[in-house]
Amino acid sequence: MIRSANESTSLLPPRLVGEGRGGGESATAELPPRRINYLRLSITDRCNLRCIYCTYWQDWEKAAFSEILRYEELLRLVRAAAAAGITKVRVTGGEPLVRRGVVEFIRDLHQVPGILKVCLTTNGVHLRDLATLLHGAGLRQVNISLDTLRRDRYRRITGSDHLSEVLTGLAQAVAAGIHPIKINCVALKGINDDELLDLARLARHHPYQVRFIELMPTADLEWWRRHFLPVAEIRQRLSSLGQFVPIEPAATAGPARVFRVPGFAGELGFISPMSGHHCDSCNRLRVTARGRLRPCLLEETEIDLKGPLRSGLSDHYLTHLVQSAMSRKLRAKKLGPVGVLREGLAMAGIGG
Repeated sequence: MIRSANESTSLLPPRLVGEGRGGGESATAELPPRRINYLRLSITDRCNLRCIYCTYWQDWEKAAFSEILRYEELLRLVRAAAAAGITKVRVTGGEPLVRRGVVEFIRDLHQVPGILKVCLTTNGVHLRDLATLLHGAGLRQVNISLDTLRRDRYRRITGSDHLSEVLTGLAQAVAAGIHPIKINCVALKGINDDELLDLARLARHHPYQVRFIELMPTADLEWWRRHFLPVAEIRQRLSSLGQFVPIEPAATAGPARVFRVPGFAGELGFISPMSGHHCDSCNRLRVTARGRLRPCLLEETEIDLKGPLRSGLSDHYLTHLVQSAMSRKLRAKKLGPVGVLREGLAMAGIGG
């Protein structure tokens, strides 16, 4: 029997349960019409970095390889999701480029009927070696995590000395013809907030979309409170760059609010999951590296997909499970003002 895990469990701290939610009424009537058309697909829980905001690395155990979905299982799942209305797939991890065969997998994703867009999120360490191959496999959009331009600070944030490889990979992606390239920067008060202008200026002379993301409480609640920087303050600090002209989002766009700045070759984006969370407009589902479908990042509800995949159940049944997650997401109440992943649950395994 296939069942959901932790169907009614909230991830809000006990003193915050119920705060900021939409009362006792169903949220369906409050939500504008929307389509759940975007799947974030984690293909591995391995990562070659140890970013300080990511997870409780000391408490987390990586999954056995047998627990990670095989590529043929992932492709079957994507076909079932496409039948449910998914049109965009973002390949994530962990770090997806550490998994062997990822280039061929991305090529195969482009052949799935109904999938109109395939994207990749990476820390960029291996991009210098794979950018040309990924472009040849059909990849046109990549998001690169980059929180600092300073080598010593990069080591502090990621635990590794790979900044030069990331910058080389960024240039190689441009040379390969990958576009758009989005740079994801998690804003950390007291750690990298003195670099916000420098990072934003990357979009002045290059066609990058530099996106500033609010820190989420994914590892430690007290640490999050100490280093959280709201988007309103980030925008205020960047106001000297000029007027921000809003850009209308695409139908499968994520939560970023994107702006043009006169004289810039690229764009600036802002993602505010905490100060202005996006429950009413969120169009995404997530599949974890262990084959669990999550309607929401900061809710414990997970639907087992690996069991049906490996027990011979039909593609129609898999599509039904995806549709069930979509329905649950559309019915769900808003996330409270603060959510936190339970200890030991790694963002690397969820896919962010």
